[in-house]
Amino acid sequence: MRKRIFSFIFVLSFFIISILNIYPQQKESEKSSKQTISSSEQTAKTLRFKKFGYVDKQGIGIEAFSMLIPSDWQFDGGIQWVLDNPAMPARTGFRVFNPKGSEEFEVFPNQPFFWTDNQMLLYTFPIGSKYFGNEVHPPVGPIEALKQVVLPRFRYNVSDLRVTKEELLPELAKSLGAGTQSQPGVVNSAEGAKIRIEYNSNGKNIEEEIYGVVESFAFSFPSMSGTITNINWTVDYIFSSKAEKGKLDSNAKLFQTIGYSFRLSPQWFNKYSQLVEYLIQQQIQQIHNIGQISKIISQTNNEISDMIMDSYNKRQAVNDEISKNFSQYIRGVDEYYNPVEQKSVELPSGYNNAWTNNLGEYIVSDSPNFNPNIDSNLNWQQIERKK
Repeated sequence: MRKRIFSFIFVLSFFIISILNIYPQQKESEKSSKQTISSSEQTAKTLRFKKFGYVDKQGIGIEAFSMLIPSDWQFDGGIQWVLDNPAMPARTGFRVFNPKGSEEFEVFPNQPFFWTDNQMLLYTFPIGSKYFGNEVHPPVGPIEALKQVVLPRFRYNVSDLRVTKEELLPELAKSLGAGTQSQPGVVNSAEGAKIRIEYNSNGKNIEEEIYGVVESFAFSFPSMSGTITNINWTVDYIFSSKAEKGKLDSNAKLFQTIGYSFRLSPQWFNKYSQLVEYLIQQQIQQIHNIGQISKIISQTNNEISDMIMDSYNKRQAVNDEISKNFSQYIRGVDEYYNPVEQKSVELPSGYNNAWTNNLGEYIVSDSPNFNPNIDSNLNWQQIERKK
């Protein structure tokens, strides 16, 4: 069941769209009157990112994930601890958005389901009820899941909604190891898809692309009435990018940068994985309060086992595979080496110069006259593109 545990972990991948010319502008204190280019020209040719880290204050108490986001964008949401499902006690939902426009990236909480061909069990737990925190419902494909599960639950408050495009993403199934036997008697499958929708919101015509994966784990066992098959399936990796109609596709590389920069904390993942394994092994059907979670977490090991680290690396590899799919037609990022943090970083391509500082912020610019150190109280260090 260990692989099933990790497949429930996180909705953490993303990257498409936005309008470059409304992105991060420099603070007034960092604009230079000595530069030869105009302020409007500088803004149009310069992007600034900041490192954002989310701390799971309610649960484990440490940083759970980090990413680069445009410096004047805002973050809302985070990790919610749901106490009715020991196999998936933490769910993630957040949005990163431009407060001055319609551009927004959103991650949606995983949607866990259960199904069986055991008619006696279905009589007790009919469709729509909860079985160990999982909604009872027969499995559906990824496109159907996006249209029948995600849209009604998360886009019910918009008008004139219509689906304009739908597409399967078969490479995701390969990345997730679909069709393999995780252990004797258990077969897992995975299918990915995306849909594009249009709707009206607050008087604006919005275009949005939503991605998702349906993962399932089926296991059979004998009974007095014959072989019974139970299926735990989840709609996960659900995220979207949106902008005003006509502006969705033009700036994929900015969101691709956010996606490539996303990192789930291995320390958080280690604690969470041990917690879920403990809850399942002890057959704890329901967590009664968050204090119970804190007590169990205090007993977990800080050392990361090889198996947990292997699962962590596989989860991160899936994120990278998804991000590649979003920019099949464009190489949206360039790789740089950051000497301050001594690691590589992906930044939007098409810019001749890049800088970083000790706060983990980045600036890219294609203007030869731009220098972020002029009239700045920060120490910006230019970084080189890796060859």
